[in-house]
Amino acid sequence: MSTDTLIADPLHQKARHRAGASSFAAAEAISTAPIASTRKTVSLKRRLADYVQLTKPRIVTMILVTTVASASIAAGGMIPSIELAWLLLGTGMVAASAGAANQVWEREIDCGMARTAVRPLPDQRMHVANAILYTAMLGIAGTAILQWKFGIVPAATGLATWLLYVVVYTPMKTRTSFNTTVGAVAGALPVMMGYTAAGGSLTEWTGWLLFGILAAWQYPHFMAIAWLYRRQYAEAGFCMSTTVEPTGKSAGLQSIAGSIVIIACSIVLCAMPLGLTAGIIASAATVLASYPMLKASIRFAKMPEDALARKLLRSSLLVLPAVLLIVTIRCLV
Repeated sequence: MSTDTLIADPLHQKARHRAGASSFAAAEAISTAPIASTRKTVSLKRRLADYVQLTKPRIVTMILVTTVASASIAAGGMIPSIELAWLLLGTGMVAASAGAANQVWEREIDCGMARTAVRPLPDQRMHVANAILYTAMLGIAGTAILQWKFGIVPAATGLATWLLYVVVYTPMKTRTSFNTTVGAVAGALPVMMGYTAAGGSLTEWTGWLLFGILAAWQYPHFMAIAWLYRRQYAEAGFCMSTTVEPTGKSAGLQSIAGSIVIIACSIVLCAMPLGLTAGIIASAATVLASYPMLKASIRFAKMPEDALARKLLRSSLLVLPAVLLIVTIRCLV
């Protein structure tokens, strides 16, 4: 092999390598262009889904359902669709802001729980600054809508709900099991937002009885959740009834108490309007509707175990809308 060959071969190999690399790059660009576009679309969908997840949409939905019921009762019928839309928008935005703020606050703790580790912030799919900005925008816009369309009382009630849930309830979760009571109050206050927005007053018993139903409902509902995730709550440092008193007896008794209060408030609400026969029928209907949750609470209190906690959780999800529907119909008839 000559010296010229030794010199020429490396140069020739480099040229061929550059040509091959260019061809490969071009081919790769062509073949991956649709994939990149698809990934961008999926990423956008995931980003939007994360912003929805940040607001705790199930809780927001429950709040909006109770808002419709309380507003309808206060107005003596369905309020105009435009007014209802504004009410749901304002209330929903305040509730969404509170849920998002809660996740911002608990993002480090959420990393330690399998149930919450997949949330946008602990999973690092969303920047904290973006979450805070989103939270502020929702809260300010929602409060402004309530003030603009319905006045100071619903707006102030919404602000009080936000502060109680975010500033008081959230930090209490790692300090005392009494946090459940504070959370129940915060979760029930939106009922008064809907009630006062539709013309009701904070001094009227009807609104506060509705508040009592929703506040009491949260005990059996949450105690079931607290039992099912008791180990994760304990590992994350949350102070719940099921971590402070791990036998589950306290959680069971609180579930029974909540179920009884729901029945009592419902009976009083159904008996208040005129019409003895209708009142008796509606009261009996609320008792029958609430009975599955009371029965599940008693069984769970006697023998706290996961299977019975799941039954209690499922029954709570069915009882609340059923009771609200009966009470609303009774108050409007």
